[in-house]
Amino acid sequence: MKKILIGIIVALTLLLFWVLIVPQTADKHALSEPSESRGGDFTLQSAHGPVALHDFKGKVVLLYFGYTSCPDICPTSLGFTSQALATLDKTELDKVQMLFVTVDPARDTLDKLKSYTGYFHPSIMGLSGTPEEIAKAAKLYGVGYARQDTGSAGGYVVDHSAYTYVIAPDGNLLKTLDHGAPPAQVVETIRAALKKG
Repeated sequence: MKKILIGIIVALTLLLFWVLIVPQTADKHALSEPSESRGGDFTLQSAHGPVALHDFKGKVVLLYFGYTSCPDICPTSLGFTSQALATLDKTELDKVQMLFVTVDPARDTLDKLKSYTGYFHPSIMGLSGTPEEIAKAAKLYGVGYARQDTGSAGGYVVDHSAYTYVIAPDGNLLKTLDHGAPPAQVVETIRAALKKG
C-alpha cells in the first residue's frame, strides 16, 4: 500500500512539473513583450486553401502553435481563448481571427485541424504545411518544438512553446500571452489591440 501511495505522489509531481514548467521552458527566449525582430508574414494551408497572415490585415490575429493530439496544454489554451472569443460582441469578433498552426503535420490533416478547432470555436482556423514551411513560420515567432518518442501506444508527443501571439491590425506582433492566460486577460488584450487598429 505504501509503495502504491509513493507511486501516486511521484506521478502527480511529474504531471505538475509537465503542466507548469515544461511549456514555459520549451521556448526559453519568449518575452512577455516581444522584440522588434519577432514576427512576420507567412503562408500556410487551411481546409479552404492557402492562407497568409497578411490576408487578415485590419484584424487582430491570435496566433498559436500546437497540435491536435496534445494531451493538455493546447486544450487549455484553446479553451481559455474560446471563452474570450465568446465574450466579444459581434462587431469585435468580426475584427478578430485566431490561427492554430500545427507542429505535427504528419498526423494533423487539414480536415482533422478543421474539426479540432471547430470544437473550441467556429472562427478558429487550423493551418498546416510542409515541415519546412511550418518551421519557417515558427522561427519568425521564436516558437520552439520537438518530437519526443514516448514508447507508448500513442507513439510520440511534441513538446512545444505554449504562447499566444497577438498580432495588431497593422500586421505587427503586439504582445505575447503566456500559457494559461485567463479569458479576461485575453479579452482585455484583444480590445487594447483593436483600439490600436
